[in-house]
Amino acid sequence: MVTLTEPAANRIKEMMEQENEQDSFLRIGIKGGGCTGLSYGMGFDTEVNDGDEQFESNGIKVIVDVDSAPALKGTVIDFKQNMMGGGFTIDNPNAIASCGCGSSFRTATNAGTPTSDC
Repeated sequence: MVTLTEPAANRIKEMMEQENEQDSFLRIGIKGGGCTGLSYGMGFDTEVNDGDEQFESNGIKVIVDVDSAPALKGTVIDFKQNMMGGGFTIDNPNAIASCGCGSSFRTATNAGTPTSDC
């Protein structure tokens, strides 16, 4: 489904400790928005809903909702550190277009709902 690289998993573990969320799942999903139509979302969750896909990647328990799963299949999430700070990068093989800032995308089967909030 989705792969977290070792640097991404390490950063997520740090964030879970900082926010006292060690027993939570990492929920990854998509929603309509962004200048290209779809945007990514990640956060901590303690609830697993019907239809959620559950798996583990580099020691992180991950859940993806049934509607987001097709657009996220094969995605790799990494964490890169540089002189300007650090951030997560997302390599989604299903994205056929993305915006210049990299925060929104669309797939061949899901154009989303583009907005001007890029």
